[in-house]
Amino acid sequence: MPSEFDLIRRHFTRPARHTTLSVGDDAALLTPRAGMQLAVSTDMLVAGTHFFADAEPEALGWKTLAVNVSDLAAMGAEPRWAVLALSLPAADEAWIAAFARGFFACADVFGVDLAGGDTTRGPLNLCVTIFGEVPAGAAITRGDARAGDDLWITGKPGHAALGLAHLRGEAALAPAAAHACLAALHRPQPRVAFGQALRGVASAMLDVSDGLLGDLGHILECSGCGARIEVEALPLAALRACGADEVLARRCLLSGGDDYELLFTAAPTRREHLAALAGKHGLPLSRIGTITANADELVLREADGREHTTTHAGYDHFA
Repeated sequence: MPSEFDLIRRHFTRPARHTTLSVGDDAALLTPRAGMQLAVSTDMLVAGTHFFADAEPEALGWKTLAVNVSDLAAMGAEPRWAVLALSLPAADEAWIAAFARGFFACADVFGVDLAGGDTTRGPLNLCVTIFGEVPAGAAITRGDARAGDDLWITGKPGHAALGLAHLRGEAALAPAAAHACLAALHRPQPRVAFGQALRGVASAMLDVSDGLLGDLGHILECSGCGARIEVEALPLAALRACGADEVLARRCLLSGGDDYELLFTAAPTRREHLAALAGKHGLPLSRIGTITANADELVLREADGREHTTTHAGYDHFA
């Protein structure tokens, strides 16, 4: 049976690219570049809550890091370092090796050094703390949306939730649609480059992890604003094309989690610039509504002009 330190040496020790002192000591030493602020975030993934206990370990390794990378993308930051804490039921080397492959595949794509961490025996629980850099004063926060701003979302929100609905037997997707939706669920693609391109363009931003309406609520609360969403402008067509009916498509897009797309606000004068950025990055971009002065009020405007207020409560682990 390999020891904790054997597992770390075999599967989680690699040459560092930009870490002064990495895995193997009591603490890592990190040296931010001149003129940069550190952006730090942490996320925990728990078996049975965030993923099925029999989830494929390589995909799980990718997702464990990717959801943290996405938090930095949402602030326009560049990922640089991560520490990883694992609670494992057993020292299953095949599982750990596959998990590490997925984790480091994501690390290589986004330029992240694994700088340290911890392992222990216990229920399957995966926790990453990630560190990134952003030019001083350039971070995009949740609190600067203004009335009159446009509301935008990247990519194809709702596909991960539709994949989960398929796994739960709530939807029966054709093979090609199931493959695309399950890829969105298991291997999210953080919008790091696009997030950095939005510095000085977006007024407020976050990544959608707990559902579009719920996460939009955080922007509204922090900015003291309201919002009106144009249902006709939502990217529902891609979900319908996957086989979702109208009710399921709306549920997945508005309330489903695990998208890790960027939801942001920007002045209307930025529309042409944003269209050009979307083309440059090859990323679908939808303008779905407007920020209003009615603090904390969220309105859905239907295609026929009817309007109704809605809740923006997102997923709550303790609800």
